[in-house]
Amino acid sequence: MFDYFFGDFTFVQIAGLLLSAFLIGVNKTGIPGIGTLPVVLLSLLFPAKFSTGLQLIMLCTADLFAVAYYHRGANWRLLVKLLPCALCGIAIGSLTLHYMNDTAMSIAIGTILILLSGVHFFRTYYLKNEDVPSHWAFTMFVGLMAGFTTQIANAAGPVMALYLLAMRLDKKEYMGTAAMYFMILNWIKLPIFVFEGRIEMQSVMLDLPMLPILLLGAAAGIWFFKKISQKGFDTVIHTLVILSALWLLVKVIVF
Repeated sequence: MFDYFFGDFTFVQIAGLLLSAFLIGVNKTGIPGIGTLPVVLLSLLFPAKFSTGLQLIMLCTADLFAVAYYHRGANWRLLVKLLPCALCGIAIGSLTLHYMNDTAMSIAIGTILILLSGVHFFRTYYLKNEDVPSHWAFTMFVGLMAGFTTQIANAAGPVMALYLLAMRLDKKEYMGTAAMYFMILNWIKLPIFVFEGRIEMQSVMLDLPMLPILLLGAAAGIWFFKKISQKGFDTVIHTLVILSALWLLVKVIVF
């Protein structure tokens, strides 16, 4: 049975896959800011394109749990604004994959997230009385970047985290909007990944035994979500966004 699902993969690879499944479950239902950690972990243990396919299957599964639990909080006004640009970003990401290597993409994504974190910090602590950015260009930029980064590396979580924090949503509305947004995008990406060869039958076989771990992570995320305050929720997510961005850059230098 073990060989049927995991074949010739090493113990370290399987352990990393199990940890990633748990983190993805937690990410979808309780701590959105940790979404980049499985991206980095899987990319270190598996070939780049294969790793993104492995993660997408788990993301699509975990999205169903998140939407089932948080769908009532979804802000459709924001979703309608973001989704058209996100779809354009996915198309741009598919084209870009043919011209940029993994190193260049890690640098680009990490740099963008650091810059966005800086903008969020400046607005929060130095422009407290200013209105939340509402110009169409701001929404278009976020939508494009979220679509682009999710297509390249399943790494749009931190981009959306910064945007939703900027919209000052309460944590239930935040989770509902994020859950619906990523379920739509990830299920759209699924046939594209298959067409690009990033998802194969081997990917499906590896991910099937991860279902109980995804459920366990989702339950842990819901527990955490119920325990943390709104201020603590915002602080945790913003901190994890910055750490994830820095880790993407460190990965390029060290590995």
